[in-house]
Amino acid sequence: MDFASRVIYIQKLHQRVSGSNEERGIGMDGLRTAVRRRELTRWLAISPFAVCAGTASAQDQVWSYDTSPVFGELGRTSLRPVTPSARGFSLAEVHLLNGALLDAQRANVAYMKRIDIDRLLHTFRLNAGLPSDAKPLGGWEAPEIELRGHFAGHYLSACALGYASTGDTELKRRGDAIVEELAICQRALDAGGYLSAFPTELFDRLASGKWVWAPFYTLHKIMAGLLDMHDLAGNRAALQVLLGMATWTDTWTAARDEAAMLRVINQEFGGMNDILYRLAAVTQDARWIAVGDRFTKKSVFEPLFHRKDTLRGLHMNEHVAQILGAASRFDTTGDVRFRQVADFFWDTVVEGRTYATGGSSNKEHWIVDSNRLGFEAMKGDNHQECCCAYNMMKLTAQRFAWRPDVALIDYYERNLLNHRLGMIDPKTGMTGYFLSLTPGAWKTRGTEDTTFWCCNGTALEEFNKLTSMVYAQDDDGIFVNLFVPTRLETKSGIRLRQETSFPAQSRTRLVVEAGNRREWTLRLRIPGWASKDPRVLINGKPAGTPEPGSYLAMRRRWKRGDVVDLELPMRMTLERFNDRPGVGALVYGPVVLAQQLAMGSMPPALLTTQGPEMAKVSPVAVTALPADIADRLRPEPASPLTFTADVNGRNLLFKPISDSWERYAVYAPVA
Repeated sequence: MDFASRVIYIQKLHQRVSGSNEERGIGMDGLRTAVRRRELTRWLAISPFAVCAGTASAQDQVWSYDTSPVFGELGRTSLRPVTPSARGFSLAEVHLLNGALLDAQRANVAYMKRIDIDRLLHTFRLNAGLPSDAKPLGGWEAPEIELRGHFAGHYLSACALGYASTGDTELKRRGDAIVEELAICQRALDAGGYLSAFPTELFDRLASGKWVWAPFYTLHKIMAGLLDMHDLAGNRAALQVLLGMATWTDTWTAARDEAAMLRVINQEFGGMNDILYRLAAVTQDARWIAVGDRFTKKSVFEPLFHRKDTLRGLHMNEHVAQILGAASRFDTTGDVRFRQVADFFWDTVVEGRTYATGGSSNKEHWIVDSNRLGFEAMKGDNHQECCCAYNMMKLTAQRFAWRPDVALIDYYERNLLNHRLGMIDPKTGMTGYFLSLTPGAWKTRGTEDTTFWCCNGTALEEFNKLTSMVYAQDDDGIFVNLFVPTRLETKSGIRLRQETSFPAQSRTRLVVEAGNRREWTLRLRIPGWASKDPRVLINGKPAGTPEPGSYLAMRRRWKRGDVVDLELPMRMTLERFNDRPGVGALVYGPVVLAQQLAMGSMPPALLTTQGPEMAKVSPVAVTALPADIADRLRPEPASPLTFTADVNGRNLLFKPISDSWERYAVYAPVA
């Protein structure tokens, strides 16, 4: 092929991979994108446009030929909301039935009700010069900790989400009481709308370039909690307090030129762009778009827009928050530049920086290049910060609204079943910080009142919104995304009940409890992980040809008593690292299995640290897996999703990572 032909071919490939949504493939290793990326990589290797460094993957190459700045002037700030292709149901329309998710939700709410809200308000009152005799909280909420106040924001969001999900009036009462007291603190401060549990001196330090622990991060959490209380719990006062905080933010940022603001956000910015864009949408006031734009981190957005992965070295969670803001900016204004940033960010994180469990990050950061996780998984203590998984799932939901795709839900499901359900104690509601993958690691959890890590806060929210992606809708019908025992009661009169013990059993049943006398389409997700023989039955008769990685669309006038059965035979796979194929993890359908190891003698203090401090305990032996391990595994009849295998005379036990509460190994050497 001559030079001109190669250029044309590469441009066409670029359009296929990064151009139209209809042709773009998305997902983790093994999903549709892999073939296209390999094809593109092969041609980039002979292209004069390729810019490579060492052994970088295709994601590390410059895919766009015009790399001129596109965020120099953000331009239009008018409100032009995007019409989504799919919409989620309200939390009030979907109800959890008995199962693991309901157990997790109940444990989480029980913990919330054990928290004394006067203790949460203690440092806010002191900062406002108001009296407080509450016992101070510990951990990250202690009076001397600069992040104090962040958990109250998470708590407000969790109260609003919990009330919306369950109608629990005690959660609403608690949220309303906090909003009322925060309004009193804001008036007492009398500082142009400022409200926090620490003085504005922290922002002065941030502006001067001195180290400070995340004041905008904390401000964002409080503002987000207030907006959730307004939107989901109908608290009008919460919006007024939030508008005061937004006004103060406008004043503070407007007093600095762009160069000064770039120095600020190069140090810390939280999710301020996201909350301000969301506020613009709620108030229909474009003023807040302009304020949110001041938090755009152009040094990150520019390469992402040009489809170049420069994430190495960045703190993951704060940058996922920034990308959530990009997605909200697109939703609010229709500015496609921000959607392109969010799209490629999701692609490159999921395809090249994600472990089998669905999580990402090492010690809160991306410390290696894309597709270089193999060596990091076998060392260190702290992989997969839980906040990162939570926020990536939120971004996935936003992308699904733009263009529904099974691959998005496959990724969401991986996180939900393995990472998220694996990090809550269903008895106490306590949650952890990292889901470590180092062989021989164990799970650590927070305490009632002495930790208050960021991940404890996001878990408080997450386990009150577990139904948010089970179903979705468009003008034509309903998507069934996740296999969770639930009842859907739509505003249009349709009622569905989903009966399942998935993933313990690889099937689900949908029972129509009420139709609406019109034809509509039921789109049933057939996961990409399904074996080649899934089956769908309507009232006992085969329906359609279900293809893994697609939705099976069934249009009819559904009536009460109709039953849809989905059978999804699961297969065992050994997922290996691209850069270290001699290391792998066992995955059964979407469920990640972990080799079970004895806990041994473990000092209690090591169970409540942010991550497993492995240097303080004796190492345990992890058995290498034979290449045919998937064929050797035998299910334990009395324990669903539990398997044993004889390996060199040793009887190995494997359980889902979500059920692994002693020491474990997700990844192991493969002989």
